[in-house]
Amino acid sequence: MSGQPAAARLRIGIDTGGTFTDIVSVDIVSGATQVTKVASTPANPAIGLLRGVKEILASAGAATDHVAGLAHGTTVATNALLQGEINSLGLIVNTGFRHILEIARQSVPEGYGNSYFWVKPDRIVPLQFIREAGGRLDFRGLELRPLDEASVHEAARYFRARSIRAIGICLLHSYANDAHERRAAEIVAQEYPEATLSLSCVVLPEYREYERAVTTLVDAFVKPHMERYLNRVHQELGSGLQDKPFLVMQSSGGVASADQVVRKPITTALSGPAAGALGSAVIAEIAGFPDLVTLDAGGTSTDLCLIEGGKPQVTNGGSIGPFPVRIPMIDIETIGTGGGSIVWISREGHLKVGPRSAGAEPGPMCYPNGGSEPTITDANLVLGRIPPALIGGGIALDVERARGGIAALAAKLPGDMGIEQLASGIIEIANWNQANAIRQMTIQRGIDPRAFALLSFGGAGPAQSAAVMDLLAMKACIVPPNPGNLSAFGLLAVDWRTDHIVTKVMHEETIDLSEIAARYAALEREAVATLERDGIDASRIRLVREADVRYAGQSMEVRVTASGGAFDETFLTGLIGAFNAAHLRTFGYNYAGEQKIELVNLCVSGFGLIERPQLPKPAIRFDRPEPKGKRAVYFGGFQDTPVFDRAALPPGGRVNGPAIEMSR
Repeated sequence: MSGQPAAARLRIGIDTGGTFTDIVSVDIVSGATQVTKVASTPANPAIGLLRGVKEILASAGAATDHVAGLAHGTTVATNALLQGEINSLGLIVNTGFRHILEIARQSVPEGYGNSYFWVKPDRIVPLQFIREAGGRLDFRGLELRPLDEASVHEAARYFRARSIRAIGICLLHSYANDAHERRAAEIVAQEYPEATLSLSCVVLPEYREYERAVTTLVDAFVKPHMERYLNRVHQELGSGLQDKPFLVMQSSGGVASADQVVRKPITTALSGPAAGALGSAVIAEIAGFPDLVTLDAGGTSTDLCLIEGGKPQVTNGGSIGPFPVRIPMIDIETIGTGGGSIVWISREGHLKVGPRSAGAEPGPMCYPNGGSEPTITDANLVLGRIPPALIGGGIALDVERARGGIAALAAKLPGDMGIEQLASGIIEIANWNQANAIRQMTIQRGIDPRAFALLSFGGAGPAQSAAVMDLLAMKACIVPPNPGNLSAFGLLAVDWRTDHIVTKVMHEETIDLSEIAARYAALEREAVATLERDGIDASRIRLVREADVRYAGQSMEVRVTASGGAFDETFLTGLIGAFNAAHLRTFGYNYAGEQKIELVNLCVSGFGLIERPQLPKPAIRFDRPEPKGKRAVYFGGFQDTPVFDRAALPPGGRVNGPAIEMSR
């Protein structure tokens, strides 16, 4: 933020969730931190965002002139896909490839038995809205048949007549030569200027037409949603904040300007959870636990991430709901267990927790104007594990209404179950849901969770995470300061990032190092140009090369880091060695010295380095803390339990439980 005036000292992170919007400000001069939390406004999330910014400025005693910049994590793209009806979406493909979405892949999801019983999910675009264009390129990018421009004109007029506003263009081998796609886009824009277009050569210049088509369509679908949302945010911020740098978190773990995000909004699909994982990495370093599992429980869901050596894993083969998308994203698993998860009874008479959620509106039964079905939050309130008011008294909770909801549910179950017994059972089910998800992401990968710590945050995470730690015999349970705001803090601890990729399949015996050098040089120029458009000084730009590699004959690749040096035999030897090591680490074996490799994709990530907020390591004091009061809490029976103020707990202090810790 070197271009800001001296008075502009505050960086503000804003994480908009389904229930609450979390705000953190850091003074880049003094390091002072302020946090706040406001209710989200799902009808227009920009309203909750601005309300939170105003509150954080008031608590810091600052004005808009003091703001150096804002960073935002949003679920707009994800919610549009998972909650909105997929309509007004069209696709242009090559002649003969109209059924690309129907054919998809033959792989059957785990747990479905076999393909005789599995029904493929609905296509993101109905068949009648997929139009064909004549023309063909080969995999080298050479033109076999010229683009049939008349068929593109016809497709554009077809979409315009049916008010199909978002259109994806995915032509074969556009990763090798984008001329046909670029020309098709010009024709569609000429015929139908109101349409929103996404080109696969821009969104994902990578081979495998099915994944490329779906990723392009997802980008086209969310583009109007993201553009509309960011325009609302700009309007709500007003004249005092509109001219401040406004950065948006990407799924890959970096931020980009709002202008860059509007061009390719698919990159923000999991931006909120990514910020939490990166904030966790900062806390893990301070706490001295580089290997941990993060547990981010909010009002709707729980996000889990594996961090090894202080760094979260990044994957490029994720999905959003039923849609496979090929974008770099921090490897996060999500389950439908959050504070607002609804408790219900299945047709078989079994007690279930989630995945349906009460969300922010109407919210748990205990909330003002809350819903009519009990949730995890209601169970915790009945047991005394959360206070009778949230956000420092800002939201008063109705314990009697929560008790009534759980009592009504208990009446539907066999036996004479008491309210507290049922509430305890609800919490136990929720704990096992989270523990089983952690088992799957560790043990199924050959990782022993007992060697890892559990770092818990989010509004609904710390209340139950100690029990989850015990279920898995993990090393420790870490709860950071202001755990509900860690994702917002993470937004201030990440660099600008831009990712660029191109497919170039080469067998080890025919690898042309000069061509690899030329391809990487082009990707690096693109990355630098993108960051410079965001105003990043060249001295703060760092480039990282990667490559997708596989053994010849394999169908899938492993991404490895490539050397930043010269493109010579040493570069190739290092790349092969890195792949063999990664294959062994990922799958438990490799074919080093036995099987030739195949280079598939070349990748470059550009980073614009920022000045990260510094959290000092506290001095260990071993003082015995004093409780601020007592509260009746249920542990097989109600007992007076000491309540401690988190901010007053000394580093190294020890408390004999049971006890309750509260953040202000």
